[in-house]
Amino acid sequence: MKRAVPLLVQFAIGLVFGLGLVIAGMSDPAKVLNFLDLGAIPTGGWDPSLAFVMGGAIAVTFLGFRWLRGRAGPVFGGPFQWSSAREISARIILGPAIFGMGWGLAGFCPGPAFTALITGGVAAWIFVACMMAGMGAARWLAAR
Repeated sequence: MKRAVPLLVQFAIGLVFGLGLVIAGMSDPAKVLNFLDLGAIPTGGWDPSLAFVMGGAIAVTFLGFRWLRGRAGPVFGGPFQWSSAREISARIILGPAIFGMGWGLAGFCPGPAFTALITGGVAAWIFVACMMAGMGAARWLAAR
């Protein structure tokens, strides 16, 4: 039972996150693609709602990290593992670039893609399968 509590808390947090994505419409790739279509600004087809979702996420994350910095450790575990890396490597550039290209081409990023498995049809399933294959390939390449 002791191990089940952290798992249930993590599940509840993930569920709230997923519900927030669905309520905000972020599991719909068309909404994301309409945000990224800056050419639609003059015609009124641009959808700025993703900027508000991102802004809210950045604010919550900023406040959460400030709060966590003052704590001794996580509630359900050992010490925090803060990164001390300061240099920019090829992995730091390539990873987000690949993420951005996939996001722009498909309209999905990992969180909304998982929530879209329920309602997003075949496209969501194909995206998640390719995403998992890509993550596996990246781990395999990193281990070489």
